[in-house]
Amino acid sequence: MIFKQLFDTETWTYTYFIADPITKDAVLIDPVKSHIDEYIALLDEHGLKLKYSLETHVHADHITASGLLRQKLGAETGVSQLCGAVGASLQLQDGDVLEFAGGEKIKVIATPGHTKGSVSFLWRDRLFTGDSLFIGGCGRTDFQSGDAGALYDCITQRLFTLPDDTLVYPGHDYQGRWVSSIKQERTTNPRLAGKSREEFIEIMNNLNLPKPRLIDEAVPANRYCGLDEDERQDAVSLREATRPERVSISAQDLVSMAKQQITEIGVDKAKQLLAEGGITVVDVREESEYAAGHLDKALPIPRGVLEFKVGTTPELADKAKTILVYCRTGGRAAMAAQTLQSLGYLNVLSIAGGYEAWQKSLQ
Repeated sequence: MIFKQLFDTETWTYTYFIADPITKDAVLIDPVKSHIDEYIALLDEHGLKLKYSLETHVHADHITASGLLRQKLGAETGVSQLCGAVGASLQLQDGDVLEFAGGEKIKVIATPGHTKGSVSFLWRDRLFTGDSLFIGGCGRTDFQSGDAGALYDCITQRLFTLPDDTLVYPGHDYQGRWVSSIKQERTTNPRLAGKSREEFIEIMNNLNLPKPRLIDEAVPANRYCGLDEDERQDAVSLREATRPERVSISAQDLVSMAKQQITEIGVDKAKQLLAEGGITVVDVREESEYAAGHLDKALPIPRGVLEFKVGTTPELADKAKTILVYCRTGGRAAMAAQTLQSLGYLNVLSIAGGYEAWQKSLQ
């Protein structure tokens, strides 16, 4: 087997490359968009075909190459179902096993905490932990539905129960370190070794870190596997999974599931509520869409950065207040409403048909 650990110096991101020179199957874990030409050259050098491009989570510090790799090479893109990444062909769940190279297996291990949808990948004796577990540290838990208690639980109860000699390959390292082991992290990691759950939560709640430099750009793009708006149009025909034996969830499926868990109202009811007052309106479209026209006094908070903005938006401080969300036709708003409900908002409504339905009512 071929195994390479690649590094992006701009974001300190590790990308992992696994391939079989016999079957020619290859896998990339956490690829970075700016390095796509290098990945393609590496595949060509060995005559390989990329089967999977996998993500440990929706990243806030770099833009993934997965979407373009799918477009250019036909690779399947895999992200946790809990990430809300509508562009991924494989919506991964805990315990899923991805097979390649005639018998090689990559197991999906849910490791929430850094983000709700974070996962780790186990291949042979190698564990790819993304931002859940670092060498001598762990990922932050102060945004994107982060949860310090959940992170402690999954590391101590799931990762630290793996064999001692399991190799730990993190998603980042800022001190030039490349690999660790489960035993080393369990016994020496300063945030975890000998720490109770309460002590760990106290540490994580007092890190006071600045927000990632690229967060406002990276998260919205990574919900579409790194594709910008033009590239997304080219990807429409690739939304369905290419492997019929696996169950894949399309963007439409995710929206349908979200709509089953939220409350949609028609335009007339929305106008009534707005006239009565005491309601906060949130436009979850992209900035360019908002600039072209929007509801009066609507807050512009794109769906991709919603989790990060709610805590710093004064108008959303009261979780008992009615929140009305809308997008162009209703799909993104349904996902946003579901997210707000998961964050504890008690009365979230979505406009059925979105801004287009609103505009038609004015004609």
